Amino acid sequence: MILRLAGLLIVALFALGASLFVGGTVISPSDLFTALLHPRAAGDIGTIVWQLRVPRIVIAGTVGAELAVAGLLLQGMLRNPLVDPYLTGVSAGAAAAITIAIVVGIAAPFIPAIGFVAGLSTAVLVAALARRGAGLDATRLILAGVSLSALFSAIVALVLTRVQTSDYSAQILSWLAGSMAGRSWHDLALALPYAVGGLVLAFCAVPALNALRIGEIRAAAVGVDVSRAQWLILAAAALLAASAVALAGIVGFIGLIVPHLARRVVGGDVRALLPASLFIGAALCAIADAASRALVAPAELPIGVLLAFVGVPTFLYLYMQRERQHA
Repeated sequence: MILRLAGLLIVALFALGASLFVGGTVISPSDLFTALLHPRAAGDIGTIVWQLRVPRIVIAGTVGAELAVAGLLLQGMLRNPLVDPYLTGVSAGAAAAITIAIVVGIAAPFIPAIGFVAGLSTAVLVAALARRGAGLDATRLILAGVSLSALFSAIVALVLTRVQTSDYSAQILSWLAGSMAGRSWHDLALALPYAVGGLVLAFCAVPALNALRIGEIRAAAVGVDVSRAQWLILAAAALLAASAVALAGIVGFIGLIVPHLARRVVGGDVRALLPASLFIGAALCAIADAASRALVAPAELPIGVLLAFVGVPTFLYLYMQRERQHA
């Protein structure tokens, strides 16, 4: 198991490293390595590497890891492999708030923070609606998430129809489609504390997640405080998903597909599954971001669009294989 995790870590690091070569400016390997070894050196190549490519790649890896872990947490808590990190309404709430913020003219540097706060607030509202006694009701959580997502999506659609002839629509659509373009070390610094906090909570929830695999009643019988575990898992997933949305907009399918891929590599034990999902998510998002820059260069394909084209058939394949195994 340790060897498999080490292999996944190497794959993730290789994917992140290879992404450094992708961009509008062709940089030779020797120049790239020189720039990496001398971050304070002056010159155009050093600026491109350290101010554009490295922060973007680190952000892509962070977003992929966050969404993958958030998806794993919710799938484990609800025992439903079709759940994704945006079930809590994080993406829809953030999208609605960002759309309104752009239209009313709020300065661009404040947009990611608004998206984070709105996404997290929506997750809190969904949790409040799903509360049952001291814990959470899975059915209520799904219904509340889907209902609020539909409401906020309608708000976004309404705003877009009102501003479709203005310059705002392009900026809104870039957020809705997902992109790491224009993100910097400053954006990462603002979101990183919440990402770290979410990951810490996620690792704290590992024993409970392993117990919940056998059902809530049996988990309670072996000493798990199910209600406390549910709130812990939901808090971790909400922090991770909201932080990812603040960094890159709405990036779909990573949180849905990566846990399936990780299970194929390391099995169902969450102690191995969580780091495996983290590594695969970081690698997949970095590769997707590099492809989004390379496929239609010098233009850029939104990463959310690219992942939809790749993610839908991949998920359908995994789902059909699962159905055949249970037939």
